[in-house]
Amino acid sequence: MRRRQERRDRALSAAVGALCRALPPPARPAPDTLRRARFDRPQATLDCWRLLYALLKQIHGSKWTESDAIDNQIRFVKSALWYHGYDRPELYQLPSDGSAGSRELLLAFSWLLHRHSLLEQLLARNRVKTGDETSVCTCEDDLPSSQKGTAEIALEYGPEDRVDVRYLQWLNGRLKFQWRSLHAQHQEQCKLLHKLLQLLESETMQLEAFLEWKQLEPVYWQWMVKIREEELQKEGFSTAAKKIQESAELKLLDLTCLCAPTKNKMHGLCRLVFRSKHPASKTGFSSSVSKEPVSAVSATEVIRDLQMREASLERELKQLQEECRQRLDEIAEGLDGVICISP
Repeated sequence: MRRRQERRDRALSAAVGALCRALPPPARPAPDTLRRARFDRPQATLDCWRLLYALLKQIHGSKWTESDAIDNQIRFVKSALWYHGYDRPELYQLPSDGSAGSRELLLAFSWLLHRHSLLEQLLARNRVKTGDETSVCTCEDDLPSSQKGTAEIALEYGPEDRVDVRYLQWLNGRLKFQWRSLHAQHQEQCKLLHKLLQLLESETMQLEAFLEWKQLEPVYWQWMVKIREEELQKEGFSTAAKKIQESAELKLLDLTCLCAPTKNKMHGLCRLVFRSKHPASKTGFSSSVSKEPVSAVSATEVIRDLQMREASLERELKQLQEECRQRLDEIAEGLDGVICISP
C-alpha cells in the first residue's frame, strides 16, 4: 500500500511539473503553488491570482505588467471568468485583497484548462514565427552618368595618363566602408538568429512538457476530482447533520408529549379562561338550582399545545418537501434534453 501511494505521489508530482513547464514563461508558476492551493493555503492565493491574470491577459491578447495593483488583477480575473462562463459563486465572493481562496482559484484554473483547452490556445498564440524577414539594401546611390564619368576620369588619370594615388585611396576607403557595413549586417543577423534559436528552444521545451502532460493528465484530474469529493462530503455531512437534528427534535417533542401528565382530551366547545376560578356560593338558593357543569380550560395551556403542534407539522412538512425534491432530482437525471426547475 505504501509503495502504491509513493508511485501515485511521484506520478502526481511529474504531472504538476509538466503542467507548469507547458505554460508560457511569463505566467509559469512553481509546482508548489498548485500543491499549496490544493490544501487551500493562504500563502498561494496571490500567486494563483497572478497566474490567472497573466493567462487570461494572454488569451485576450492584452498587455499585462506585474506592477498592476492586485485589486485590479482580481477585478479583471473575475470579469474575464464571468465572460467565459464560469458561474461558480464561491469565486466571486472571494475578498479583493487576495487573502484567501487559493483552492477556489485552483478550481477555476482547472476549469479553464479543461473547458477552453488553455494549453493548446497558449501554444498556438505564442508559436515562434520562423519566417521573420528583414529588409537589407546594399545598393549604392549611383551618381549621374556624366558626373560619375568626370570624377573617375579626374581621379584615375593624371596629367600624364598615370593612375592617380587619390583614386586608389578612394577605392580603399570605399572597400573599408562596404566591409564594415557587411560586418554589421552579419552581426545583426547573428543576433536575430540567436534570439530566434532561444525562442525555438523555449517552445520545444514547452511542447515536450505538453506531451508529458498529456500522458499524465488523468493523474491530475483524479487529484482534482478528489477535491470535489471532499467538498461534496462536507456538504453531505452538513445536510445529514441537519436531518439528524430535525429528527432528534421531533423525537424529543414526541417524548415530551408522552412523558407529560395525562389529561383529558378536549373536544367541542370550551370556555377559555385566563385563571382558574372556584365559584363560591354566597346565596342560599344557589345550590338548589340544578345547572349543567360548564367546561373551562386555560387559554395559556391551549396556546402552548397549538404551538407545539404547529412546530411539529412544520418540521414534518419540510421533511416531506426535501424528500420530494430529492425524488424529483433523481427523476430529472434520467431525462435527456429536459430542463427541470425544482419548485
